[in-house]
Amino acid sequence: MTTWEYATIPLMIHNTKAILDTWGADGWELVQVVSGPDGNGLVAYLKRPKA
Repeated sequence: MTTWEYATIPLMIHNTKAILDTWGADGWELVQVVSGPDGNGLVAYLKRPKA
């Protein structure tokens, strides 16, 4: 059975692709993007298999 680790990262609108590309290159898979806790900005939830 696969076990997972998770990360939550803030996304800057002007740099979203570069941020996600960087995390993706490290093996992270994007699960969901939601509004930030204050209603401004975005937060990405990512996962990857534990080593």
